[in-house]
Amino acid sequence: MKSFRLLSVCLLAVLAGGHVQAREKTTLCVNPLTYTDIPDNDWIRVGEDYYMVSTTMYFCPGAPIMHSRDLVHWEIISYVYDCLSDDDIYNLRGGRNAYGKGQWATSLRYVDGTFYALFIANDQSKTYIYRTDDIYKSNWERSVIDRPFHDASMLFEDGHLYVVWGNGELRIIELEPDGSAIKAGAEERILIDSPRDGFNLRAEGAHIYHIGDYYYILEIDWPSGGVRTETCWRSKELFGEYERKVILSAPFDGRGDGVAQGGIIETQNGDWYAMMFQDHGAVGRIPTLQPVTWVDGWPILGDNTVPVKEFAVNLPESGENRTWADDEFKYRKNSLDLVWQWNHKPDDSAWPVTERKGWLRLKTGQIATNVMDARNTLTQRTVGPRCVSEVLLDASGMKAGDRAGIVAFQSNYCTIGVEVSQDGSKELVAMTHRNVGRRWGRMQDQPQPGPDTEALRIPLSQDKVWLRIRYVFTPQADDTAGADQAFMSYSLDGKNWTDAGATLQMSFSLDYFTGYRTGLYSYATQQAGGWADFDYFHQKQY
Repeated sequence: MKSFRLLSVCLLAVLAGGHVQAREKTTLCVNPLTYTDIPDNDWIRVGEDYYMVSTTMYFCPGAPIMHSRDLVHWEIISYVYDCLSDDDIYNLRGGRNAYGKGQWATSLRYVDGTFYALFIANDQSKTYIYRTDDIYKSNWERSVIDRPFHDASMLFEDGHLYVVWGNGELRIIELEPDGSAIKAGAEERILIDSPRDGFNLRAEGAHIYHIGDYYYILEIDWPSGGVRTETCWRSKELFGEYERKVILSAPFDGRGDGVAQGGIIETQNGDWYAMMFQDHGAVGRIPTLQPVTWVDGWPILGDNTVPVKEFAVNLPESGENRTWADDEFKYRKNSLDLVWQWNHKPDDSAWPVTERKGWLRLKTGQIATNVMDARNTLTQRTVGPRCVSEVLLDASGMKAGDRAGIVAFQSNYCTIGVEVSQDGSKELVAMTHRNVGRRWGRMQDQPQPGPDTEALRIPLSQDKVWLRIRYVFTPQADDTAGADQAFMSYSLDGKNWTDAGATLQMSFSLDYFTGYRTGLYSYATQQAGGWADFDYFHQKQY
């Protein structure tokens, strides 16, 4: 994980409003905050504590809540929900799934002792609003509104609750004060009709605030021939005329992808910051922290609208980044570290971590045709610029037709693991899979090799095998690999490693819409009842 230094320095900073004062014990921010997939950020402050929510779509549990005290280091502390629905889609039955769908773009707020989270489930065309008085507890109380509010943002105002949402046209409607339903008789109105000419993407990802004399709505645009851009609209009346200003727009960190979509926040010291993400290829959409300077009543992000790579945050360093982690699977009860998420709703009877001490056991509960329609694939985020994921697999409990191993998890994927033949013999198999589908920003319709290309198949005369997937998202000076490439290897003794001889060209695919993760899988193609054991999961950033 990235380490951030504590600077015991005294700074002079010009804040919003123009006053100058001394600053001590600042934390150095180096963007990206964590080089991993944490998109659609929204965040709040409660006292000296900061909480952020992100999109995880089809993964379960969903809508992770992260905590920080310095805005730089974030740790997952809970999830808003366990699973959206107990149906064929989330149980991966009948060829159905929620890939690329599920929970999108949550709005997070805190009012009078209650935390609120609102988002759409776009596979269901519904909006969910969750409530809790304890943000450290998962599985909040929920209400369902039977219409989708795309990329919505909540505004609590004098006992009223409004939601702003949309794409191109930003709309507003009032909800019941607890968000349980649309308020009886509420009128839907268009607040903003963004410019139509010269844009690939018009006004989405709305975040609404009432700050001082103005209502502010932050949203993203994508000008034709330009980069993703953060735009702000403001009005002194909620339903008044809004004026428009670009507040962040430039390439960043060696890439042409712009930094945009997210919220702004005021610290207990009176400073302002923005959390915005950048599309970063196969690793996903990665978060950046940007300073905010108020200029003539406008929140200007970065360095006069240019994203900033490094700066000092006026808060003392606290904690560490923990959105991914190693795991030795040494649990006293059947629960997992919060860094883990299942590919869909898990079969909780089929994944003990206490049945064999120090091991994760993945049992085969239903028949699957491939790793992507198999239940109980356990995933963690990968991390850039490069990383290696490693496991030790014990295949002694596998039955004929079973498959188990690790996968670079996205629409285009690779797997390396063990397959059991009808006679009980085992083989070590590595393969790549390419899927013709939507890519970020365009259609990919050229012929693809495969879809499945076997790179390795050798007899395995032992039950234990060590497996690795190495990811190169952004090549470094010592790399011969290209950007967004993955490589598989194995070991029969845990010391000497052999490359599988295949390269996966990764891509951020819209049919899955998430950055690459490493998944631990075990599924049956013939009969349920077998299992695979995993001794540890290690991931090293390098």
